[in-house]
Amino acid sequence: MAAIISNIEAQAPMAKEPGWLGRAGRVMGLVFFTPLGGIGCSLVVAIVLIALFAPAIAPYNPAAISVKERLADPSLAHLLGTDQLGRDLLSRVIMGTRTAMTVALTALSLALVAALPLGLIAGYGPRWLDAVLILVFDSLSSIPMIMLGLAIVALVGPGVSTVIFVIVLYCIPSYARLVRTQTLSLKSRDFIKAEQAMNASTPRILFRHLLPNVIGPLLILACLDISTVITLEAGLSFLGLGVKPQIPSWGNILSDGFAVIRTTPLPVIAGGLPLILATIGFTFFGEAMRDALDPKLSRERH
Repeated sequence: MAAIISNIEAQAPMAKEPGWLGRAGRVMGLVFFTPLGGIGCSLVVAIVLIALFAPAIAPYNPAAISVKERLADPSLAHLLGTDQLGRDLLSRVIMGTRTAMTVALTALSLALVAALPLGLIAGYGPRWLDAVLILVFDSLSSIPMIMLGLAIVALVGPGVSTVIFVIVLYCIPSYARLVRTQTLSLKSRDFIKAEQAMNASTPRILFRHLLPNVIGPLLILACLDISTVITLEAGLSFLGLGVKPQIPSWGNILSDGFAVIRTTPLPVIAGGLPLILATIGFTFFGEAMRDALDPKLSRERH
């Protein structure tokens, strides 16, 4: 036991070394000064700023209807034109950016908060509990996203909270599995055995020693998933399973646009282009962050 403890004391700085917050500045520098990372960061910053200041920069009320200006072409008054109800498309796109970011960040944050303890308990707890949790994760993963959305919408109705709930259920299994895998790998390390030998409590081991070491890969996965979550929100709203029609969202703009696509393609372009740019931006940003945090993986991929 003494040998294990002395070995751990030598390794203790290594266990605490991956301080993700302390290295954030260096990592962001590496991310920004790569070609794809620079593009991704620029798009992400623009999207976040638009979402934050959407009410101030939207030229019109996105819900304001004007029958006289139905399907108007782009002009100085309406830079992207109007939809079939005369609503300003630029205003709806801007407010749709806020909807997309609100749903994505809220859903991912809740999924992370739920998946972290579940994954830690599954990886560190008794085998029977691990088996039960894995069965739950597999059961959730086996349900198609659209079927899950249909079932929940049938129970509670469409809305922002419904979309967030569906996405949280969709993300928890993969996040919890990642945390479980990392926990299984770490719990056989000497610094964990030393804590066990000193009769450290389970919460102390889980949250002081395991949590800091598993959260980094989980945050990278969450960054990579932002584009997926934005697409899921748009897809559910497009199908009428997500955000209510009166709330501006890129999916609702696309859904309304397809109804009049033979008359004008502008609403479809207005709803589709920001979705594409957001997907590209967050994908490039996530890939660049993964490469910055794991240079070895980057060299293997390239």
